[in-house]
Amino acid sequence: MTALTGPLTGPLADPVTGLLAAPPLLPLAHGVGAQHDLPLSPFYAYAGAFAALFVSFLSLGLLWSVSRFRGDRAGRPLPAAVQRLADATATRTALRLLGAAAGLAVVLYLLLGPDDPDRNPAPGAVYVLLWVGLVPASLLLGPVWRLLNPLRTLSALLPTRRAPRPLPPRLGIRPAAAGLLLFAWLELVAPDNTTAPVLLTALGVHTATGLLGAARHGPAWFEHADPFEVYSSLLARLSPFGRRADGRLVVRSPFNGLDATLPVPGLVATVSVLLGSTAYDGFSDNPRWITTLQTSPLGRTLTATLGLLAAVALVAALYALCAGVLRLLHRELATPLTSFAHSLLPIALGYLVAHYFSLFVTESPRTVMMAAGTDNASSPAPPLGPGGLATLQVVAIVTGHVLGVVAAHDRSVRLFPPARAVAGQLPLFALMIAYTLGGIGLLIA
Repeated sequence: MTALTGPLTGPLADPVTGLLAAPPLLPLAHGVGAQHDLPLSPFYAYAGAFAALFVSFLSLGLLWSVSRFRGDRAGRPLPAAVQRLADATATRTALRLLGAAAGLAVVLYLLLGPDDPDRNPAPGAVYVLLWVGLVPASLLLGPVWRLLNPLRTLSALLPTRRAPRPLPPRLGIRPAAAGLLLFAWLELVAPDNTTAPVLLTALGVHTATGLLGAARHGPAWFEHADPFEVYSSLLARLSPFGRRADGRLVVRSPFNGLDATLPVPGLVATVSVLLGSTAYDGFSDNPRWITTLQTSPLGRTLTATLGLLAAVALVAALYALCAGVLRLLHRELATPLTSFAHSLLPIALGYLVAHYFSLFVTESPRTVMMAAGTDNASSPAPPLGPGGLATLQVVAIVTGHVLGVVAAHDRSVRLFPPARAVAGQLPLFALMIAYTLGGIGLLIA
């Protein structure tokens, strides 16, 4: 993640470890690719990851011959009192007011507070509490941003003059993918991205886009185009809590929530942005890339932008190649791109956990302390040492890929004839190996 200044990074220090990192004129990445964070043997890291994937694939092929996931038809209903509380008007109103108050506070801090991230909690609120905090919040509570989104609240208060126009079905969530890419650019590339003018401009563009879209298309705009709402909703697919097709709140296997992911247009693009931007963030901590940014005749910002786009394009191209091979092997598969795209979500989650764990547990308390009035608040010590952090990062990445293999296998035995179900997912298995090796490569590069 692009570094905030002061205690969050120091002039030449990594935000978590305090070890030497990039020169101060370049954005510092809280990446998973810093070797000093990961005292691991490359051989054992790669061998362990490959063994976990291979054993999972082999076991599934031998023991899992029929589809076991039921999507939004599965789940054990929660007590009626919990359902009433969750659906109560008072609960929803309180959450909307909370989100609106938090959004207003960020704007006021940017307008009236000091333009110094050491003393102003607004940058941390955007880059840590919102972006990173949505991961555990959505995993534990479901698509929480749908209720907290201050733009939904503001849009509902504005008068409407005409009936909303339906969104084109082919649009899907492509606008959200574009919004996530722009946010990744703001976080990882944009100069002075923690200053009030830059953040206010970004928030102004986001607000105007959301309100104009909602004025034309109604609340459905946020479900398809708001990047944070789509981000939260996709992560919530892996939550143990969800809603069945009949609207009941249930406890269910995260695999069933994952299986219920709608294969909408833009799903592949959205997950590719999540994977690619996280990969670029990790790679941007590499000294060779830092040197490239310093010496590029194109300039730092343009070179970094091209690097970010290349990382996202590489992730998408590998998946598109896999989908093309699937289509050649199974002519009856009408939508190879979206049929297995849900299996990438656990991989994206694994990357997010590996990438942002240390940042969240150290910088979110500091941001909260600053918001409470503590001047120059210091970050707490990381809860894990280098060895523990290394283990967590590798386990998160490998676990995400194993869960992706399980999700892809269940979909494969549902879509393909039994005789071809295992062989038919070999392209997906090869893709999982490529993503795993790439992710671990960023950890130890």
